[in-house]
Amino acid sequence: MLGGLWIARNVNQVRAVMVSGASLLLALSIWLTVYFIQQRQAGNTDVMLLTYSIDWFKPLNIAYAVGVDGISVVMLLLSSIIVFTGTFASWQLKPLTKEYFLWFTLLSTGVYGFFISIDMFTMFMFYEVALIPMYLLIGVWGSGHKEYSAMKLTLMLMGGSALLIIGILGIYYFSGATTMNVVEIAKLHAIAPGVQKVFFPFIFIGFGVLGALFPFHTWSPDGHASAPTAVSMLHAGVLMKLGGYGCFRVAMYLLPEAAQELSWIFLILTTISVVYGAFSACVQTDLKYINAYSSVSHCGLVLFALLMMTRTACTGAILQMLSHGLMTALFFALIGMIYGRTHTRDIRRLGGLMKIMPFLSVGYVIAGLANLGLPGFSGFIAEMSIFVGSFENNDVFHRTATIIACTSIVVTAVYILRVVGKILFQDVADKHYLELTDATWDERVAVICLIFCVAGLGLVPLWAQNVISDAVGPILEVIK
Repeated sequence: MLGGLWIARNVNQVRAVMVSGASLLLALSIWLTVYFIQQRQAGNTDVMLLTYSIDWFKPLNIAYAVGVDGISVVMLLLSSIIVFTGTFASWQLKPLTKEYFLWFTLLSTGVYGFFISIDMFTMFMFYEVALIPMYLLIGVWGSGHKEYSAMKLTLMLMGGSALLIIGILGIYYFSGATTMNVVEIAKLHAIAPGVQKVFFPFIFIGFGVLGALFPFHTWSPDGHASAPTAVSMLHAGVLMKLGGYGCFRVAMYLLPEAAQELSWIFLILTTISVVYGAFSACVQTDLKYINAYSSVSHCGLVLFALLMMTRTACTGAILQMLSHGLMTALFFALIGMIYGRTHTRDIRRLGGLMKIMPFLSVGYVIAGLANLGLPGFSGFIAEMSIFVGSFENNDVFHRTATIIACTSIVVTAVYILRVVGKILFQDVADKHYLELTDATWDERVAVICLIFCVAGLGLVPLWAQNVISDAVGPILEVIK
């Protein structure tokens, strides 16, 4: 009995430490966002703010160099929101609660470090720190074919890492720079176009693997389906955004001529990702697989928009990263809560949940409407910016690709409305479901926070659009 009390007290202490840390990081991210906006309004036009650099390994000119621009700021804010809500979504997780939160914190650390890094090696190091915990978090605390999913995810992302290190070393060597600082290398314009064409695929595919670039996306659905709830939230909501961020910040920014020459190849692949992911979601019966393939489609839109290389489209791409991160985190949180009660994610075995758990059901409806781009939610402004910006390219190829990608909007509406109608509004599928309870207080905190953010970004998007657009401009000036 005493042992049980000690364990319970220990678990409560772990939860208290975790939620305190997550709350502090969220508060700091909000402060950083407000500070950044104030600096821009005051006329501070520096490319990066709050920069800091110290030599780390002088023989290879590696420095611990950090700083933030508008893209980094919104990604840090997104990460903090997902970590905060993911903590509450994991409130009841057992066993090994302390160990779980330890690895979850390490994963979060890698994400934060990646978004503030402006040295390529530092960025790569944090990228690896973010990937390693995923294996244990899925393999130990996951469900279903968790060992297979964890190994598949790790091997494919490590394959992308191998391509990245080749590309990073190629950029450093052929740029003639005495630093790995991304901003400093971009100023040199010293890499020959022929060399850029060699290394651009290494960087773009290396990051694109994490961004669910077709045909390197196959790790994503299995990883999402097997991961515990909060890990799925962080995985789809933030970790996949490292791919789009890296493609834009490193591949396209440092290898601009190659980006222009080779963009058509990757534009075809991203268009396939967008349409293929949407149609694949239509034929799934597992709630997590539906959302996982939806993430492939929406993350494909991010890379698609970046490759269009217009200011409106690229701003929309970053908005889509922010919007999708919030929406998919809300989806995975709700799916995990429903699964924890019904012990199934099969839509054929679910029904009538609106009568049984109205709070979770209403949350699911809101997440679905945001996902299909209903005006008033974050998905609408992001997708409109992407498609309008993409259509600014006045040629047949780009406009045809845009029209094809637009079909994903219709397909998304099909699978969202199909699932909502099936699991929420049909007759109760199992009489035992009538004994189930609605959301607990900790689950309500996570859901309400995410709904507030999704609706808030949709209703008041201008602040984010301005912050992002100001950061996108200098990068596009180099690319174009």
